[in-house]
Amino acid sequence: MSTYPHTLWGGEARPPCFLESLARSAARHGERIAVADEEREVTYGELLAWSGQIAALLRARGVRAGDRVAVTGPRGTDVVAATLAAIRLGAACVPLDASYPERRLAHMLADSSPAVLLHSGGLPAVAEGCPALRIPPPERGGQDTGPAPVACVPDRPVYVIYTSGSTGRPKGVALPHSCVDNMAEWQHSHSRRGDLRTAQFAPMNFDVWFQEVLGTLAGGGTLVTVPERLRSDPFELLGWLRRQRIERLFLPCLALNMLAVAAGLEASLDDLALVEINTAGEQLVCSGPVRELFTRLRDCVLNNHYGQSESAMVTVHTLRGPAADWPVHPPIGRPLPGCELLIAPVDEAGQQGDAPSGSGSGTGELLVAGLPMSGEYLNEPELSAERYISVERTPHGHTRAFRTGDLVRVEEGALRFVGRLDQEVKIRGYRVNLLEVEACLRELPAVGEAVCVAPERPEGGRTLHAAVTPAAGAADPEPAELLRRLAELLPAASVPLTVTVLRTLPRSPSGKTDRAAIARQTGGNR
Repeated sequence: MSTYPHTLWGGEARPPCFLESLARSAARHGERIAVADEEREVTYGELLAWSGQIAALLRARGVRAGDRVAVTGPRGTDVVAATLAAIRLGAACVPLDASYPERRLAHMLADSSPAVLLHSGGLPAVAEGCPALRIPPPERGGQDTGPAPVACVPDRPVYVIYTSGSTGRPKGVALPHSCVDNMAEWQHSHSRRGDLRTAQFAPMNFDVWFQEVLGTLAGGGTLVTVPERLRSDPFELLGWLRRQRIERLFLPCLALNMLAVAAGLEASLDDLALVEINTAGEQLVCSGPVRELFTRLRDCVLNNHYGQSESAMVTVHTLRGPAADWPVHPPIGRPLPGCELLIAPVDEAGQQGDAPSGSGSGTGELLVAGLPMSGEYLNEPELSAERYISVERTPHGHTRAFRTGDLVRVEEGALRFVGRLDQEVKIRGYRVNLLEVEACLRELPAVGEAVCVAPERPEGGRTLHAAVTPAAGAADPEPAELLRRLAELLPAASVPLTVTVLRTLPRSPSGKTDRAAIARQTGGNR
């Protein structure tokens, strides 16, 4: 294994178990609202009693530490209480987003083999053959008489999340207490206050759901569920944020830009309570609307988070000061406490190689070691061996690391995202960075959002295709004019063959840009 000339260390960390942090929040703020949705509000005392009630039912069904418990239903108080019930028994929660295709959900159930499926609402069609239990409503005035929380074990999984696989079949990854407890402790301590009133925006199958829920409850905050109908309507969402006095918000980059565009049409934002917005999942682009939003939200910071399903939170970069001075593509920042990052040199073929003598480029594949790292993929020994690798003992004593597949560059002690190793494409022999093409498109006045794709042709090779949305209040841009402007900014190999104008960009259930759908809509798969 090669050595790593560049490493970054986030400092020592000894996070408490999340369950201990939750118990402290309940002891201090028992009558404070912990979780709210459109149907009910639940205090910290009531939430602990409810989770104990559900845990007792699970225990009666034979659930023990080390088992898995699937949880499904609309986002809200029910699924939060059910998740906490599983965690307090030492079982791993397997979230199942009811909006996912049945075939995908069926695979996740079969692959994870849960002891019980907890559900709110009707029994899902895919539950056949799996022991199921409807999540009961909270008992009125109930006390927490459920099983005592089990002692936390660092390598015991807290949840199993499914992420896209290269084979087209989702793969599960189990996140242990060492990773999840560190994330929850960092989230509430890094924020301006631990007890911020926080919007619950992410779907359950997106790992940010756990960051929203556990990070808020560990700090004594209030979690308010965003109604599903508002997640894709930035104008209505903006009004809801006002009425609910939301202080902290987690959004995918695309949703942040949509919210910023909607806010740009408001005469005043003075009645918004926002002091912190967090974004993750894709390269953050500080577009004109985003800069304007934070210029008007004078007391609000923007945190650019970076992580993977396999490691939850890894780095953060906080943008403060005049938003007009923010870079278009901010860095992804510095590692969290307990996290050690290794930069593996990459050869021309995209493979790891020995660092050349005297190498100081600081560019390479990012490897994650330390507390954020998970253990392995579920039932995927070959893939686990490929991505979870042994390394020579690092400066901070780690001997295993996770290969992210992300190309990064070290600049002044912080990381800048360069691109995906498997998405850095060659067009007619020239290297093309898709992010660069997208950035150039977004800087054109008539363009709102932009995505560039490079699908492979059946006959071999790749071609570039782009999709854009019109800027707020602007007419649809002319594709020929956009291509002409791009030809003024980029080498010929980086100019797409086509630009397709769409009203909105297609998104995955987690809110990320759906690049496969864009390739189909732009004709790139023909």
